Amino acid sequence: MPNAPADRTRRLTFHEPGPLLVDGPVEVELEDGTTVTSDRFRVALCTCRRSRRYPWCDTSHRRRVRRTAAD
Repeated sequence: MPNAPADRTRRLTFHEPGPLLVDGPVEVELEDGTTVTSDRFRVALCTCRRSRRYPWCDTSHRRRVRRTAAD
């Protein structure tokens, strides 16, 4: 329910350039309005949009190496 008081405070942990870690269980509303849920104790949410399982992180951010202008 929107704006309802939470049962407990949720912890979010940022890992640059990796995923956003959220203490679960979680419910995520996507841009198209669909909702996905996870009942895991900790969830990794993709922040780079490379994941094949978006919005869940599948560590795809580790496989791509960005090249600089010097390369």
